[in-house]
Amino acid sequence: MNHRKNHSKTTHHKPQIPAIPTEKSLPTSNHLHLVWFSLIASCIKLLVIPAYHSTDFEVHRNWLAITHSLPLSQWYSDETSQWTLDYPPFFAHFEHFLSLFASLVDPTMVHLTNGLDYKSHFTVLFQRISVILSDSVLFYGVYKVTRKLELKERYLIWVLLIWSPGLIIVDHLHFQYNGFLLGMLLLSLAALEDGKDLMGGFLFAVLLCFKHLFAVAAPIYFVYLFRHYCRGGLVRGFVKLVVMGSVVVTVFAAAYGPFVYHGQIQQVFRRMFPFGRGLCHAYWAPNFWVFYIILDKLLAFLLIKLGFNIQTPTASFTGGLVGDSSPFAVLPTITPSITLIMVLLAISPSLIKAWKDPKPRMITRWVAYSYTCGFLFGWHVHEKASLHFVIPLGIIALKSVEDAKHYFFLSIVSHYSLFPLLYEAQEYPIKVLLLILHAVLMWLGFSSYFCSANASADKGDDSSRSAAAGSKNSDFVIGWLGRLYLLGLLIVEIWGQFLHPIFLGNKLPFLPLMMISIYCSFGIMYSWIWQLTQILKSPSTL
Repeated sequence: MNHRKNHSKTTHHKPQIPAIPTEKSLPTSNHLHLVWFSLIASCIKLLVIPAYHSTDFEVHRNWLAITHSLPLSQWYSDETSQWTLDYPPFFAHFEHFLSLFASLVDPTMVHLTNGLDYKSHFTVLFQRISVILSDSVLFYGVYKVTRKLELKERYLIWVLLIWSPGLIIVDHLHFQYNGFLLGMLLLSLAALEDGKDLMGGFLFAVLLCFKHLFAVAAPIYFVYLFRHYCRGGLVRGFVKLVVMGSVVVTVFAAAYGPFVYHGQIQQVFRRMFPFGRGLCHAYWAPNFWVFYIILDKLLAFLLIKLGFNIQTPTASFTGGLVGDSSPFAVLPTITPSITLIMVLLAISPSLIKAWKDPKPRMITRWVAYSYTCGFLFGWHVHEKASLHFVIPLGIIALKSVEDAKHYFFLSIVSHYSLFPLLYEAQEYPIKVLLLILHAVLMWLGFSSYFCSANASADKGDDSSRSAAAGSKNSDFVIGWLGRLYLLGLLIVEIWGQFLHPIFLGNKLPFLPLMMISIYCSFGIMYSWIWQLTQILKSPSTL
């Protein structure tokens, strides 16, 4: 026994061989990779600074002037320009923060009257760079939601999100600040997936005080946090509910409290919710209401041909300005309350799933589905709102080959629907090239990823087996129906860009836009149905 005991204590010192670094043991290198991705994206954005920008450029310049020149109590009542402030208070404070630097760059930029439609070189440069710099929030959000993934997965998702052609078109050509807002959404989703519910709820509340259109996902957040965070019995659950409620109330009090104090809260809400704008935007977003309006028009024309006394609506789908398209000629008039009910009914399956089994790994899918429902059935939806669900869906594009196929299809359709935002000839090659490169990168990335995943799975590599799971055929192949539909996008574009001017000239100028909207609506509707089936198929427990 003594011999064995002494022998067990005997140690042989061997030279220590340094461990080979793995992907997870190189956080600094991974950070550098993300920096390179971000720098490449920023360089592309710098190159398009001289390009076209929409009236939104003047909108945000005027908001700089309003928040810089007027006291807070007058921000939402000023009518010096038609571009009045209509975003929530935190975004107004964001504009005020930018105006402090804008006044140093070009003082005329922040003048309410002298600066109307002001577009000096310094103004253009300042506003463009402000969007580029604000995208740092997007970069950080992308890092947070991908930091636990394998290196190849991270690279692919970075390509989808950081190099998104939709964000370049909308933010850096058309001109808006969606990047940093979507970055905040990603940070909130990352916190929820990590089980940090309080932080996730806090970040979402902050996001709502920057842009209220993100509130479509509020029911999902409420149900999920109530069931996942407020657990642990009646007393403990109630305490957590009070804590979460206190955090949210504090955020909204900080945002809206000063306007309540100045007696401006009704004016703030009146600006934020201008229901008088009508059911549809001037360029119809590719959603459900496109079919509803077209059906009403066709029924009206048919009944008139049959001799019925039908008064056609004044709003024309060939004139470019839809405005308030109610009352309809034949079908029932749609009101904001009807759209609200339809959105809530549409998202109810995800609400039920979140109530029964609030899984952190499902929250991103539920939120993306909610924004899809809001896009399809909401009131006065802008085509740019498709980014609200396309970007979150990029996070889960590698969950299965079916998710990758769906994202490939949806991303092309959604980004093509943004083409009418850039209608000048000089930007045409830019938007076409951006979409083609995006499609090629997606195709190569998804094909390579699932091919290697299948090979690793065949060899018994458990770490890669999950990527190939969930599908009978794990190869990234788009079916003939999907290929045929995507080919139709090319036909629609050739007609609108080349054949329409030849055969119709200046007649029916809104027809190419209407064709894009109607055709893309079929693709978005398919995406909604596909997402719904995925949610319904997901297992849930009582």
